Amino acid sequence: MARARSNGIELHYRFDGPEDGVPIVLSNSLFSRLEMWDPQIGALTGASYRVLRYDARGHGRSEVTEGPYSIEMLADDLAGLLDAVGWENAHFCGLSMGGMVGQMMGTRHPRRVRSLILCDTSAYMGAEEVWEPRIQTGLAEGVEGLVESSVSRWFTPESMKRIPEEVEKVRAMIRSTPLAGFIGCCRAFQGFDHREANRAITAPTLVIVGERDPGTPPSHARVIQEAVPGAELEIIEDAAHLTNIEAPERFNAVVVGFLSRVSGSRR
Repeated sequence: MARARSNGIELHYRFDGPEDGVPIVLSNSLFSRLEMWDPQIGALTGASYRVLRYDARGHGRSEVTEGPYSIEMLADDLAGLLDAVGWENAHFCGLSMGGMVGQMMGTRHPRRVRSLILCDTSAYMGAEEVWEPRIQTGLAEGVEGLVESSVSRWFTPESMKRIPEEVEKVRAMIRSTPLAGFIGCCRAFQGFDHREANRAITAPTLVIVGERDPGTPPSHARVIQEAVPGAELEIIEDAAHLTNIEAPERFNAVVVGFLSRVSGSRR
């Protein structure tokens, strides 16, 4: 188990792919671990990318600290991890919470990102009305009280029947998330509004969203695309929130295709 000191905490991380491959970092969603990216590893390493994935603060095998967190803090965690592993910069792909981190990296640490792939995420999700009820449920019932409501938002009903083993893996990741890490990240979302800041992003950017994502729908993706100069948008049909797990072949093709077009940038 690889761990590195970053921004005052210990982060758990893993490398895949050739040591001399083009660097890309994968950033996980709320309630998940680096294993959420398993469906992407073969496609990326097969295309000669060196993949760095990690557990965000308060998740998986990374350190849990008392909240509240901020998206700035989570971006600084990643910048520190890049320092720790000796990477000056990398392509970036993040989903949901990871996509928020990517937006912040694009403005707070622009020299560290060669390109941005922002998946099923938002520049602003609202504060009290979205996250406070979930925080209160967690405080009252623990993370177990949030498992089924999360899964029902993240997968279409058809996918829950089609890929039950993958859905069960996600349930297990939710159950393994420390309550303090969940609440700390929810507080970070409450303070996040990057709608105007995204206009300053200069990295080549791809926005991906599931056609049936109820939490960060295509309308949220379009807000990001319209703000980031030159950003591309890809809508994945018949997928909800975890597009990388629900539609991995389509997701991987879109990601590798985008990277192949921009991988000469910021080398």
